[in-house]
Amino acid sequence: MNEITRMKSVEPVLYGVLKIAWLDGYQGVVDLRSLLADGEIFEFLRKTPERFNEVKLEGYGHTVFWIDDEGDESLGSDSLRRRANDKPKSSASQAE
Repeated sequence: MNEITRMKSVEPVLYGVLKIAWLDGYQGVVDLRSLLADGEIFEFLRKTPERFNEVKLEGYGHTVFWIDDEGDESLGSDSLRRRANDKPKSSASQAE
């Protein structure tokens, strides 16, 4: 069984884009705009895009989440890692 690679930090770059650092040293930029564009789950972020900046990292680093009026909506470390751009650590910091 593979262990989940936990995240160390997350910060919004712009609406729909996160900069994430994992505990194994990997850093990447994750573009979620196509995921957020459709469906009901993230509708609250489309209606109020500034809420994207309220992203939180779950205590153990397994998920990032946003709190909406009905609870929280989250994305897991594994799926975010797959979406991350493969960038060297030095250039990932330039994405800010």
